[in-house]
Amino acid sequence: MTVATIRVPASAANLGAGFDCIGIAVDRWLTASARAEHAPADDARAMRSVIVRRSGTLATLDAEPRDDQLYVGFAAACKARGALVPRQIEFDVTSEIPVSRGLGSSSAALVAGAALANAMLELGLGATQLATLCANIEGHPDNVAPAIYGGAVLGVPLERGRYVFTPLVVHPELAFVFAVPEFTVSTEAARALLPAHVPHAVAVSAASKSAALVQGLAAGNAELLAAALDDVLHVPHRRALIAAYDEVVAAARAAGAYGATLSGSGSTLMAIAPRDVAGRVRDAMCTRWRECGEASEAFVAGAVCTSVI
Repeated sequence: MTVATIRVPASAANLGAGFDCIGIAVDRWLTASARAEHAPADDARAMRSVIVRRSGTLATLDAEPRDDQLYVGFAAACKARGALVPRQIEFDVTSEIPVSRGLGSSSAALVAGAALANAMLELGLGATQLATLCANIEGHPDNVAPAIYGGAVLGVPLERGRYVFTPLVVHPELAFVFAVPEFTVSTEAARALLPAHVPHAVAVSAASKSAALVQGLAAGNAELLAAALDDVLHVPHRRALIAAYDEVVAAARAAGAYGATLSGSGSTLMAIAPRDVAGRVRDAMCTRWRECGEASEAFVAGAVCTSVI
């Protein structure tokens, strides 16, 4: 039996105007290990046995083992290198990442599975290859890239399923505040709300706000971040899924945040604030959720700068 273990962070995607291209690693973790018994080299059609034991926030997940993102990532990494999936695989996974809350729980599992295969079978996949593999499975890079590289990352799609990834500078005085309600949002449902086309004026505004996000993160500039967190591309179509969205965002701003927006597609709301008022912003967001009849938890995080490779 071969054994490997990997630890992958949560991720907040979009960050307002960085739709489908910018994300940041967050200090909540998924830890997974795998034990594998290898099939003979010519046993490509042997029946595979897959076991997934889940705990933490994943304890109630009832996905079939072969549909689990851990196995999906593991098998995809094997296929990318022309390697056989082992005859028997046992995964043990625990997570503190809230599920279906816009913090990249499924992306973390996908990355963990691919990284486990890479380590266990010595596939030789580098960070860019892993990120590209996982981004092509998900259809966008904004969760998987920070989960792999750490920090804030921009992923730009190129032709034929290729991407270029680059780290983004985050000003050291910025804090990220997350308010996580108990209700969930389906990523599929949130994506289905997006229009197939947008007016040219909206596209121009989205481009300028995306540029404002990159520079605002680097400089800690209040005006740029306020503009960047007021998204025009996806948030206007998704905010109706989040009860009290406007109220909680307003509370964050009143407490000193530069702005607030969806983390991923929600239900978590994320604010960016100066470090010295982050605690006040956290409490204000939680209080407003409660006043609107929603239980929530909130936490303050910086960018997690660590790589799984």
